[in-house]
Amino acid sequence: MSYQIEIRHLRYFLAVAEELHFRKAAEKLYISQPGLSRQIKQMEAELGLVLFERTNKKVVLTKAGNYLKDEVTMLLKNLNDTFDHAQLIQEGMEGHISIGYVGSAMQNVIPELLLKIQEDHPKVHYSLREMENPDQVRALVQGEIDLAFVRLDKVPKGLEIRPVFEDTFSLVLPSDHPIDKENFQGLKSLEEDAFILFDQSYSPTYYEQVMRIFEQSGFHPIISHNTVHASTIFRLVENNLGISIVPSSLGLGFNMKIKLIELDKIPQKTVLSVAWNPLNRNPILEKILSKASPG
Repeated sequence: MSYQIEIRHLRYFLAVAEELHFRKAAEKLYISQPGLSRQIKQMEAELGLVLFERTNKKVVLTKAGNYLKDEVTMLLKNLNDTFDHAQLIQEGMEGHISIGYVGSAMQNVIPELLLKIQEDHPKVHYSLREMENPDQVRALVQGEIDLAFVRLDKVPKGLEIRPVFEDTFSLVLPSDHPIDKENFQGLKSLEEDAFILFDQSYSPTYYEQVMRIFEQSGFHPIISHNTVHASTIFRLVENNLGISIVPSSLGLGFNMKIKLIELDKIPQKTVLSVAWNPLNRNPILEKILSKASPG
């Protein structure tokens, strides 16, 4: 079946679907409200669908309209990305890659990847966004980023994931704490201290690993604070408000009055993985993905 739908119809539909208000959508599109209403009715008639339920007080998406909103959002994004890549190619570039990452990935994995890109694909533009794990997963699904560097062992159905870097854990103490690498006898000696940890929402798998470390050390920790930001953890430790356990590589990027003791004798390791959406049509995704090798 052939539909006589133009790109403008899709943009008009999406504006109304987002605003759920014809006047506001018309203002956003710089067209008249009656003109917008006619275009939407034309689209509904062409598709044989009712996309909106209209009353005097509100506009609501139908089930078909809600489905179409998600699909059109992705369709228009892919189309815009295609035009953007075509423009870059015309300008002599290979394309653009958008990379999301958790903070610890910037200590080694991301810089190494960028060096490989610069060496093998100097005509690739890239953008970087530090994001928490759940935000990266959402951004991958919605096509807002091309690659995600996460501390997760699994992702939602439809996405792919593979490990790229295995890291040890380290104990984080204030710089003036009496325990150091030479006299450290194990975590059990710190069971009366308050711990500042990454929140479970940061990564359920990571959180379970840390809890297992405490369990194997023979005590349940006193947790005074939870956060998703490494800088917050380090700042609180620096000010003697608690101690922590973090991926060892995370300590490389901060210059604070703290010290790290690597827990290299325990079996637990934390893994950084790269995730991507196999439906992503970015023409250079596979080339860049191949550079994110396990290390």
